Amino acid sequence: MTAAQILLPPKLVDVFTGEAMYRGAFGGRGSAKTRSFAKMAAVRAMMWATEGREGIILCGREFMNSLADSSLAEVKFAISSEPWLADFFDVGETYVRTKCRRISFVFAGLRHNLESIKSKAKILLLWVDEAEPVSNDAWDVTIPTVREEGAEIWITWNPDRKKSATHKRFRESPPEGSKIIELNWRDNPFFPAILNKTRLDDQKNRPDQYDWVWNGGFRTVVEGAYYAKGLLEAKEQGRIAFVPRDPLMQVRAYWDIGGTGAKADATAIWIAQFIGQQINVLDYYEAQGQPLSAHVAWLRDRKWDKALCVLPHDGAAGEKVFATSYESAIREAGFDVLVVPNQGAGAASARIETGRRLFPRIFFNGATTEPGRDALGWYHEKRSNDKERDIGLGPNHDWSSHGADAFGLMCIHYDQPAGAPPPRDRYRDRRSSGGGSWQSV
Repeated sequence: MTAAQILLPPKLVDVFTGEAMYRGAFGGRGSAKTRSFAKMAAVRAMMWATEGREGIILCGREFMNSLADSSLAEVKFAISSEPWLADFFDVGETYVRTKCRRISFVFAGLRHNLESIKSKAKILLLWVDEAEPVSNDAWDVTIPTVREEGAEIWITWNPDRKKSATHKRFRESPPEGSKIIELNWRDNPFFPAILNKTRLDDQKNRPDQYDWVWNGGFRTVVEGAYYAKGLLEAKEQGRIAFVPRDPLMQVRAYWDIGGTGAKADATAIWIAQFIGQQINVLDYYEAQGQPLSAHVAWLRDRKWDKALCVLPHDGAAGEKVFATSYESAIREAGFDVLVVPNQGAGAASARIETGRRLFPRIFFNGATTEPGRDALGWYHEKRSNDKERDIGLGPNHDWSSHGADAFGLMCIHYDQPAGAPPPRDRYRDRRSSGGGSWQSV
């Protein structure tokens, strides 16, 4: 018998080789994930039917209102694209099965069909495509229905959220023996030229969505995010990597001050060093509703206890509950403190524009700054509800603005004319023993 040749992206060869109960791939658009898994599902159906096995291949998606929302079209295309497969199947308008009728494909939505799925017998293969939104409850109910000897579960999805049940179950803590890989357009040797034109257009004109759509990144940015382009360039240029601490250079901690109540704004801190014309961002911290002692403890635990703490103007104001300022309390904890005065009207815009301009010289330590980079990727302009006028209302104050404000403070502090003293009263230095002198920094 002549062996059939199955064309797959090379990274998928190992996924489908050997034994495994769980096989899968996640990544961006154009990777051939769905098409490849549809083809291999048809191959498995042919193999099992030839062996005399009987059962179903259940193709599920979280949402499926009709067959138009299912993987039916992909399975049909996969079968028709290979003559040696097409001869083995009976393909109708609404069904696919082997001609011997031992193996049938069944298409179902998981969200509204959990009870009926539990009653399905002899599931030899469960393939869940577009699996990102599948809930933990749906997985808990669906997975135990696959109980035939040698049965398998396949998962394909485009990542969206780090907190999704699919990410946590199959990527963050995959079952033992799983074969699950990342697959993107670069891994697809059959990536079509026409789709590449779309990719390049997205890269140029929609950089805030590019990493999520094409590189399998999480949706960490929204349309119009201020720093989306800068983050994309930093990733592509290798500026999000391991960034070591320079033991000879000063460490600086840039704060955005929150509060201690349950509904208070979060406190955010960026740790950075200025190395010549380069800004090395070493660490990031964020906490909501915690007392100052918790923030200080983090600095000490992470060995940033010698850092110069740079505070926004409200660092000199008294805390409402304890009638003391962050400035004085942090200084009493043993840190040098610098308060940047109120920059006045347009301060937020100045931080954003300065941050954008300086972004090409910023290097992020990848392992310790991810939550902060997520905040930068989400930080965006608030728009008016008037769709016809679509007026910009300035930065949207949400969970991301605390990290973004502390980042902007760092950029403003760095942005001093080389060799020139700062303007009088530009920075208020509380490092002297008297605590009230004005000095250039």
